[in-house]
Amino acid sequence: MTRLNQNNIRVGVDIGGTFTDVALQHPGGLSTGKVLTNYSQPEQAILDGITSVAAQAGISPGEIGQVIHGTTLVTNSLIERRGAKTAFVTTEGFRDVIEMRSENRFEQYDLNLKLPRPLVPREHRFTLNERMGPGGEVLLSLDPAEVAALVDCIRDQGFESVAVGLMHAYANDAHEVLIASAFRAALPELSISLSSVVSPQMRELPRFNTVIANAYVQPRVAGYLQRLVSRLGEIGVTAPVFMVHSGGGLIAVETAAEQPVRLLESGPAGGAIFAADFARAHRLNKVLSFDMGGTTAKICLIEDGAPKTASTFEVARTYRFKKGSGMTVSTPVVEMVEIGAGGGSIASLDGMGRIQVGPRSAASEPGPACYGRGGEEPTVTDANLLLGRLDPDNFAGGSIRLYPQNSSVAAKRLLLSTQDAAFGITELVDENMANAARVHAVENGREIEHFTMIAFGGGAPLHACRLCEKLGISSLIIPPGAGVGSSIGFLKAPFSFEATRGLFQRMDQFDAEAVNAALAEMETEAHGFVDQGAMGAKTEIRLTAQMRYSGQGWEIPVVLPHRRFAAGDVDLILAAFENTYHTLFGRTIDGLPVEITNWLLTVSTILPEGEPVVQQQGGVDAEAFRQRQFFDAALRAQVDAREVERSSMLPGLVVEGPAIIIESETSTIVTSAFRAVGQHDGSLLLLAKET
Repeated sequence: MTRLNQNNIRVGVDIGGTFTDVALQHPGGLSTGKVLTNYSQPEQAILDGITSVAAQAGISPGEIGQVIHGTTLVTNSLIERRGAKTAFVTTEGFRDVIEMRSENRFEQYDLNLKLPRPLVPREHRFTLNERMGPGGEVLLSLDPAEVAALVDCIRDQGFESVAVGLMHAYANDAHEVLIASAFRAALPELSISLSSVVSPQMRELPRFNTVIANAYVQPRVAGYLQRLVSRLGEIGVTAPVFMVHSGGGLIAVETAAEQPVRLLESGPAGGAIFAADFARAHRLNKVLSFDMGGTTAKICLIEDGAPKTASTFEVARTYRFKKGSGMTVSTPVVEMVEIGAGGGSIASLDGMGRIQVGPRSAASEPGPACYGRGGEEPTVTDANLLLGRLDPDNFAGGSIRLYPQNSSVAAKRLLLSTQDAAFGITELVDENMANAARVHAVENGREIEHFTMIAFGGGAPLHACRLCEKLGISSLIIPPGAGVGSSIGFLKAPFSFEATRGLFQRMDQFDAEAVNAALAEMETEAHGFVDQGAMGAKTEIRLTAQMRYSGQGWEIPVVLPHRRFAAGDVDLILAAFENTYHTLFGRTIDGLPVEITNWLLTVSTILPEGEPVVQQQGGVDAEAFRQRQFFDAALRAQVDAREVERSSMLPGLVVEGPAIIIESETSTIVTSAFRAVGQHDGSLLLLAKET
């Protein structure tokens, strides 16, 4: 076998709730595959998937030059409360901040409001008599004897991990560093997380939550990553492993082991990167990314070729999709809406006899009823099978046989006819996703009907046309490799790292010298992480200030030019703030001073420009190889559809809906209201017929 250039051989692996997706990039092209996720040994599915696609590509695992991985391990550990025995150390008087929360009622009229339990119970939260001021001044010095007594207490109670979060440590980390030094000297095996390292920003609640979450999952994640690297070596893969972080970039596996809280949304972030890449290629400025897998669906706004990002994220919600019901952590994240609407989402009847779908999922174990692996409850996949949208003999490229009779039995639990139950499940899921997209667009001041949808994931191409019908969207793109979009997105991600600093200033008292000193430190920090994998690649810097009017409770992110600021730049910064504020809220407020609370600086490698795609709007009819029926929800009827192989959809070939375009990892349902056109980059462009 001819040895290939390892620099050209990279593999992306995404562990989802139902499937583990693998995409192998090699000189011969792209090889992809899906295997069911192994919950007891998640790394086993990675090994199985890599072995399979390597064989498919005709290369040995040892020729792989880079492994890029995204995982839901961190999120699942927090949701399921399967973390280390963790202690929290904070300033005297602030022990209960994480339990008091912000006192906001996310469900105003629920008298039995259920809040998430803190990751660290009260008896495991310890305080020290010390105090820093908001400007970093020492108001009360740390007592070494008190620290020594705390070290003995942590040792005696057998804690595996410690989170240290002191008041105003973002302004001066000296006390946190002294505490960490004492722990490391006495307990070298103890996992230690400092808020001044993990989240050096203003606001103690999200900062404390973030450092606690990091400490809680760190031993487990570090063990998993160490085990993964070792087992990859056993099959001959000795390449470096990089992780996709929640902000949509790559970090070294060592960094991920130290700050696993940055991995909270690593899998979904890959999907947003995937969609953004096609948005840039197709020169689309307004895109709605729709990623539907086996467990959840994710919706993200992409504008000017970049996904919308945020600096905070909620995890482990008690009301799963209710904003405010979770634990807020401060970490850079691709901002998206996630709802329990995957192929494995379970349908049931509520107390009033209405169909409800999700958030419970059959996942991969036992999986939907049609998998024949023990599942007995009806799921979205069962409904799609009963409506003729899936081929039982050609699901997942034929690797998984589906059993329609099992789906029929499961659907009877809803006390309806088989078709009515299946239609009810899919229509409810589609309406839930459409509502989520509408709300997300409105919250960001956008009109959703002016966007183009890019749909991917195993389930999205099945539902995308119906979703567009509900949202009034007339243009839809299904990229090549859509069924494993997140793992392909991993291969397109830049190396990046976001450094943050809490530095409060009113603009009428702007201290350019202090800002420049902080930005220089942040740039050095970010480059230190990015340069581990960048290998000399060119980088760019993005600078964001979190700003607000004085008296407001929350900030908005304002993108600023990266430069050395001078006192005269106040007007430039204020103009950027007012422009951003006006875009979000339609107005500005006169006469109020403006404040900056936190700074965010991101260093990332510059990705090569892709070839622009000139969209084909029409052409010659594609040839179908057979006829099949499926249920068209808009018409409320079975329709005769042409079935076409995705590989035969050459540029300019057209399929008028109703039609089904099939490939190994998914199927695209072209409803009667749409037509599909093959594109030069292998995408399918679906256009509403009236346009």
